[in-house]
This record gives sequence, C-alpha cells and structure tokens, in this order.
Amino acid sequence: MEARIAELAARQHGLITRAQLLALGLGSAAITYRLSSARLWPVQRGVYRMGPLVSPRMREMAAVLACGRGAAISHGSAGRLWQLLPLAPESVPIDILVPTRDRHRRPGVRGHRSAPLAPGEVSTFEGIPVTTPARTLLDLAAELGARELEQALARAERLGVASREEVLALVARHPGKRGVWALLALLRASAAAPLTRSEAEERFLELVRRARLPNPEANVPVRGYEVDFLWRRERLAVEVDGFAFHGSAAQFERDRRRDAELSAAGVQVMRVTWRQISSDSVAMLVRLAQTLARCSPGGHPH
Repeated sequence: MEARIAELAARQHGLITRAQLLALGLGSAAITYRLSSARLWPVQRGVYRMGPLVSPRMREMAAVLACGRGAAISHGSAGRLWQLLPLAPESVPIDILVPTRDRHRRPGVRGHRSAPLAPGEVSTFEGIPVTTPARTLLDLAAELGARELEQALARAERLGVASREEVLALVARHPGKRGVWALLALLRASAAAPLTRSEAEERFLELVRRARLPNPEANVPVRGYEVDFLWRRERLAVEVDGFAFHGSAAQFERDRRRDAELSAAGVQVMRVTWRQISSDSVAMLVRLAQTLARCSPGGHPH
C-alpha cells in the first residue's frame, strides 16, 4: 500500500487525491489519521501533498487534480509553461480549462469552462495536462492585446512549438471563438511580411553585434511590460514594431501609453521597424549608436 501511494504521488509532483487513495484501498479513517499526523498535507479540496516539501510545479498539478478528469492548464498559465509569456508572481491564479458541467470554484484557480478538448488540443508538460501551444495561442487571442499576442506568436515560432498550419487548423475548427479574427489578421499579415517578428529580432541583434555596440538584454520585463531589448546601464529600451496592427489608431494609442509609462520610470524607448532592419539598417544603427551615447552615464543629454 505505502509503495503504491508513494509511486502514484511521485508521478504527480508529490500529490495525491482523496479519490485515488480510496481507489488504492485506503479507508476514510486512515486518510483522516494521516492528515491529523501531518503525513498528508491539504493543498486543494481533496488533493494532498506527501510531506512538507513543495515541488516547482505543484500548484499547476494541484489545480488540475482538483478540477478532475478532463481538466488542463490553459490560457496565461499554459502560455507561461510553454514560455510564450513572461513569468508571473505566484499570487496569479492558475488558469484551467474544465468541462462545461463543472461549476465548482477553487482557491487560486481561474476556471474556463469548455467543451472537452480534442486529442490534438491537449498535451502534457512535465506530466501535467496542458493545452498545446497552438490551442494556448487560440485561447490567449481572446485575452491579450495585439502587441502581446504578436509577441506570444513570435515566441512560439522562435521556439518551434507551434506551426502556422497548426494554429490555422485550430482557427478553422473554432471559427466562432472570441479572438479568432485578431489571430487570423496577425497570421495573414505575417505571411505577407518579408521578416517575421522573431526573424526581425534576431536580425536586429545580429546587426548590433556586427556594429560592435554593447549587447542588450532580450525580452526583459520592465514595470509590467516586456520590452524587446534593454540596455540597462543606459536605461534604453528598443521595441521592434511588428508587421500587424501597428497602423491602427487603437494600437498607436496603446504603444504611446506604454512608452509614456516606461519614460516615467526613467526608461527611454526607441522604436524600429522590420523594414528599417531589413532595408535601412545603416541609418537605424547610426540612430541607435547616437541614442546609446546620449543615454550613457556621463553622456551629453543633447
């Protein structure tokens, strides 16, 4: 009995459910005794950890186990597991897709009711059920702004975890889902662009190195935003404006508000486009070098 319990918990990041313990033959009184003697520690209702140690993925695993069969990590939490989004503090709830019949609320869990996921829409990450990167992008399209969605798509492309064909197939399968049109517009625009966002960022970094300018940090969180490149000493951020949405009035306003908030935090923002990177790189590098010199400690403000 002990070996079977330990083996099952080891596969679940040190967790086990009440239903699983009962199925293994442990009675209710024995479970109560283990809880009172601190051999089991409650994590979620009906979900326990084996001992005081906490594993790095225990929150995600506990959320899935608490939500039952068919549940999977989704939306922002899945985006962070697949490295499509920047990390978030532990106070942020775990996003879970749950069957439509599920109505229960659980602490630290943000439930998203959904029809059962198709086989091609769910995967595992370190043994935890999670929506595939393509399905994650589809879900995020309903929640992210245009720029954030563009960055998530670029990361998926750069990491090779979701192909354009996979995302388009999901869009065709869920034509009425909220956010689909934004994702479609982004995919169509990217197909017509000479450089994808990830290619533009890689080309930009290559140009900076060839010009022997100081190396920046890439994809850095600053005041709640993720900037494409940051020269921390000079307090200069460079944003690579992508191929979609940036001509709209709404996106223009969002970008300027973002720039103003970063500027108020003491970070100057310089914007470059993929056309400047691909066709006018010399002028772009001159402007960057001048801005770095002006922003460096001891540099001239004008």
